[in-house]
Amino acid sequence: MDNTLTRNERLDRLPVTSQHRRLLVGSGVGWALDAMDVGLVSFILAALAVHWDLDKGTTSWIASIGFIGMAIGASLGGLLADKIGRRQVFAATLLVYGLATGASALAWSVGSLMVFRFLVGLGLGAELPVASTLVSEFAPRKSRGRMVVLLEAFWAVGWIMAAVIGTFVVSQGDTGWRWGFALGSVPALYAIYVRMGLPESVRFLESKGRHDEAEEIVRTFEAAADTSEIDHSPPGDSEPEVSGGIWGPAMRKRTAAFWLVWFGVSLSYYGAFIWIPSLLVDQGFTLVRSFTFTLIITIAQLPGYAAAAWLIEVWGRRITLSVFLAGSAGAAVLYGLAGAPLQIIAAGCLLSFFNLGAWGALYAIGPELYPTSIRATGTGAGASFGRIGSIIAPLIVPPVLSFGGPTAVFGVFAAAFAVACIAALTLPEQRGKVLS
Repeated sequence: MDNTLTRNERLDRLPVTSQHRRLLVGSGVGWALDAMDVGLVSFILAALAVHWDLDKGTTSWIASIGFIGMAIGASLGGLLADKIGRRQVFAATLLVYGLATGASALAWSVGSLMVFRFLVGLGLGAELPVASTLVSEFAPRKSRGRMVVLLEAFWAVGWIMAAVIGTFVVSQGDTGWRWGFALGSVPALYAIYVRMGLPESVRFLESKGRHDEAEEIVRTFEAAADTSEIDHSPPGDSEPEVSGGIWGPAMRKRTAAFWLVWFGVSLSYYGAFIWIPSLLVDQGFTLVRSFTFTLIITIAQLPGYAAAAWLIEVWGRRITLSVFLAGSAGAAVLYGLAGAPLQIIAAGCLLSFFNLGAWGALYAIGPELYPTSIRATGTGAGASFGRIGSIIAPLIVPPVLSFGGPTAVFGVFAAAFAVACIAALTLPEQRGKVLS
């Protein structure tokens, strides 16, 4: 052990070890559950519109109420994670999610379903920013961006699970949606067990003066490393601690840009993917066929994440994020113009590829923008502001659809992606820097 190095520098120089992979999978399970929930809702809304004879205004509010919960949860989760620790908040969020999702399967009215969806949102909203913060704080410097994008890739796993459940369970009869929610709650029980075995952030422990605990965790990661692969190059530059929080003089520019990217991506992604199954039904496709199309489109998320995970350490965070946002804007235009089944599938796959690659890059860059004392708060606040976009998205689709059809809807999403792309270009490049 090199006594001249800080614990954070010792973590930064390590190769990816079995401990890192365990952390990645344990965190990724929760990420997949979030995606599965969002995906399931898109299928369930389409099914409920048929089985309960709901209008688009009602289904919009069922979707939006969950995102209102997510906005509150993201902000509170980040604040709590900086106060009491990442791991505790992380486990608690899954407990809330699991119980509320199970209760959703028992909903007896639109009102009761909206209450349960709000509670689901509280749990999931706090989940993602805390997960990305925890993984970022353990990831080696040279592979930090890639690890966070790989964490985000669990989103694709969850969406694919949702698409499979939607296609083969939700579409099967009047009670299919109840079984969909019930299946969505089961993995949370296992995830809670896994999550409790994860380490607490070393940076958080040191910030609270719990140095013995921090040292024990660092030694565990060092013991799992191949000493021949340890990076002995000088530590990169870290940014000094700042005053004034996320809106202080040193942080306000990046915070504003970060929030704008979050808003644009959330508005477009949730607006598009929550409504795609329903819009396909409106175009005359059956529930089963609409869900099958969505399943195919969803699979294209996986190569999007793979490309972003590779490029983020080659091009850097800012350029990768901007390129994928620009690609998302172009794909949204193409989807709005698509009419034939093959055109819909091709444009949808491009939208999945670029949009989910952008998500991966966004979660990678977020924790690197802020020092330890405000890292979870900063990422959580950005996610919370982004959730405003996800709240608005389901509500604006019906009136825009009535005005100009799918072309106008996806034109709005393309514009939001374009604005997010411009904002991303103003963010600082953090590749190779030591987390302070």
